[in-house]
Amino acid sequence: MNQTTLTAPVARAEALTKTYGSGENEVAALRGVSASFAPGQFTAIMGPSGSGKSTFLYCLAGLETVTSGSVMIGDVDLTTLSRTQLTVLRGGRLGFVFQAFNLLPVLTAEENIRLTARMSGRKADEAWFGVLVDALGLRPRLGHRPSQLSGGQQQRVAVARALLTRPEVLFADEPTGNLDSRSGAEVLRFLRSAVDAYRQTVVMVTHDPVAAAYADRVLFLADGRIVDELTGPTIDAVHARMRRLEG
Repeated sequence: MNQTTLTAPVARAEALTKTYGSGENEVAALRGVSASFAPGQFTAIMGPSGSGKSTFLYCLAGLETVTSGSVMIGDVDLTTLSRTQLTVLRGGRLGFVFQAFNLLPVLTAEENIRLTARMSGRKADEAWFGVLVDALGLRPRLGHRPSQLSGGQQQRVAVARALLTRPEVLFADEPTGNLDSRSGAEVLRFLRSAVDAYRQTVVMVTHDPVAAAYADRVLFLADGRIVDELTGPTIDAVHARMRRLEG
């Protein structure tokens, strides 16, 4: 494997734009955003309300269509794929964790974890399944339904589900937004360990400087553009950048 292959980004956006509505009602959510995401890198995306951060994440994950520009996962341009092709790609190559967990209430924790793999027709790696449930402390809860789990446990189930297929990129939209500080820290520590131990690429939207400090870098959006970047973030440094943007 040559050096170019080793350092090629897992995902990247090129001159990405996204508009809603038309004419006088047109709203530009993204205005020519370009960014790349390296293998084994944890990136947090932050910005004031309405900055376009969640729209950017959804476009990167193929959950939103783009108005112009490209979104590459490896050498595949998501903007050229049909809806069916996108569904297949997301099932096998991308993982997504939502703020609201999005677990099916009639399924057990184990069934929810295995759901994406089954829907994409992929056979789960049982050894990897075991690693995930043990690392996330879920083995005693595998037979429980979501209503029998705490919020933190539900989100850990959602993380395990997203990682079971070993996605090239894990996208997370405010994954600690509905959790208390202790449960949120458990989820963030696992995401950090997935990057460090398994070279997982993680892209996370958050409003919380404490969560952002777990990342390797933070991209800051304002008015649909990337306006700043911080590497090796600390809580205080993220606070300061956000105060400046919101001021």
